[in-house]
Amino acid sequence: MQIKAWVSTFTAGLTEISEMPYALVCMHLGASVEVRCTRDGVVHHGREVAGDLDIIPARTASSWEMKQDSMALVMCVPDELLREVAARLDRDPRDIAIADRFQMRDPVIEHIGWTLKADIDSNLAGGPLLRDSLGVALAARLLQRHYRGSLPMREVRGGLTHTRLERVIAHIEDNLASKLSLPGIAEIAGMSVSHLKTLFRNSTGVPVYEYVLRRRVERAQLLLRNHKLSIAEVALATGFAHQSHLARHMHRILGYTPSAVRRRPVKQSTLHAIN
Repeated sequence: MQIKAWVSTFTAGLTEISEMPYALVCMHLGASVEVRCTRDGVVHHGREVAGDLDIIPARTASSWEMKQDSMALVMCVPDELLREVAARLDRDPRDIAIADRFQMRDPVIEHIGWTLKADIDSNLAGGPLLRDSLGVALAARLLQRHYRGSLPMREVRGGLTHTRLERVIAHIEDNLASKLSLPGIAEIAGMSVSHLKTLFRNSTGVPVYEYVLRRRVERAQLLLRNHKLSIAEVALATGFAHQSHLARHMHRILGYTPSAVRRRPVKQSTLHAIN
């Protein structure tokens, strides 16, 4: 069974989400943003950075108050898919209640999320097979690590603490247009460059340099949809030396060029469209 996924935009202020008949997994994209969230009478607040995950169980209303505009990848996980995967895992298909999670890191779900987003952005949909496999992987991860009653995930062994990882990623996100350096990022983390390189890769699965490049390419992709900026201006605004520098890395990471991004129609979506 394929999962539904799309990129939603949020304007600063209050957003209310009514009860849905399926679980929602939301992955924050873009610059860091201050968030206050209320679910089941419990208030959460914190600073969301790229890759942060929120899991909203089925039939759970929530409200979000954001100080800045925000963007997230929304993944819908229907009960039918959870029951199907539970049966494959030799679990009771009636026991599929998913836990409520706020501002969580899970490298497996994050990888699934970025793969889905790349498929959405390419406009060259991977077809039913890709969505089927990603849907099964997401449902399995939720049932194995995020079922109701399970403990929150521990920090990755040999990686950065949650607080340090959030601080480092927020610094990167807020300074993509600037000249980021390993010594500067290491100073933010409060450790040596060699220590940062090892712990960051253990936490995220990619080296610091590659992570920064990928986030710059993602930010450039968003800015390219604003036709008021030239491609050269977008390159400079996202920390690339020039237009060709951006084009080379975008083609390597995403498989297409800035000009191709600009030619594609913009698809607008908001969470209010869910029903």
